[in-house]
Amino acid sequence: MNPYHNLHVESFWRTAIAEHDALEIRNIWKPKFRVSPDLPIATAGSCFAQHISKALVARGYPWLDGEPAPKGLSAASQQLFNYGVFSFRTGNIYTAAALRQWLEWALMGKAAPDEVWLKDGRFYDPFRPAIEPNGFHSYAEMLASRQDTFNAIRTVLGQSQCFVFTLGLTEAWLNIEQNHVYPLCPGTAAGAYAADLHQFVNYSYAPIYQDLDAAFKLMKALNPTLKFLLTVSPVPLTATASDHHVLVATAYSKATLRAVAGDLAAARDDTDYFPAYELITGSPFRSRFFQDNLRSVTPEGVDFVMAAFFSGIGGLSQKFEPKIVNNEAVDLLDSEADLVCEEELLAAFMPEKARS
Repeated sequence: MNPYHNLHVESFWRTAIAEHDALEIRNIWKPKFRVSPDLPIATAGSCFAQHISKALVARGYPWLDGEPAPKGLSAASQQLFNYGVFSFRTGNIYTAAALRQWLEWALMGKAAPDEVWLKDGRFYDPFRPAIEPNGFHSYAEMLASRQDTFNAIRTVLGQSQCFVFTLGLTEAWLNIEQNHVYPLCPGTAAGAYAADLHQFVNYSYAPIYQDLDAAFKLMKALNPTLKFLLTVSPVPLTATASDHHVLVATAYSKATLRAVAGDLAAARDDTDYFPAYELITGSPFRSRFFQDNLRSVTPEGVDFVMAAFFSGIGGLSQKFEPKIVNNEAVDLLDSEADLVCEEELLAAFMPEKARS
């Protein structure tokens, strides 16, 4: 006898994977803690995190929206202006460093930089450059809007019992004078790139772990009962600023983020990991859940991931219901094409010869 004799069938590739149709693979996630239908939940992170918030709303879970849209705003305009996308209007938070930065500003009162990006006479917030597609009318309006988001972060995290965060990227751009991190490279959505001021960084395991752990501690100081659910986005990089092929850069990014998420979940009793990444990219699924561009996730893939999520937390019997915005039904389980993803802007800078 040896320890393998007493393992469950799910511990062996043949009995867990090879002998089943991919869509019939079961019990891939065993939740560490219960996510009940009455549990207030907050979401943030990369683009794929938006699927989770939409699915929560569709299933009737109390997803927290700290910055609700103004009354009368159409569903399309709500998405355009980043309302109802995440629990607060930060835009996509792609890195652990950016999450920690937002929390230090909102929860610790650390002064945010006074930097502003200008474009066509309009003012853009460097830390959420896409939330106002036409920019702000004035610098004061930009700062006031940012303060609203700080307030929303404090309110939502104080009320939430579960914070779902989707890790998306290891790559980022820094301001080396003021030591802050951007969600996008200056000079893409707005602003101007300066080689002597802006520095590319590809975060390694240790700083990502440290930033994420520090972010969790900040949130726990505000709300000691808060629990965390981590996921890793299965969506490949739009572009890489490293010296590596984008396929290699994507593999590094996702492997590093997956390792951090797994180790944090193992180290903390209040943290769990949900395998959305594996359910889309795993070899048993043979890329069936990617669209023709091999990057965007199909609606079927989103539905498969969400079914596994709700099955794991005991909510499989609950029915999806459309969200109604101003008497308009909104598809809550749509494809990547309908998500708000600032990183997609990088595709506009492809070399012209690559477009033909």
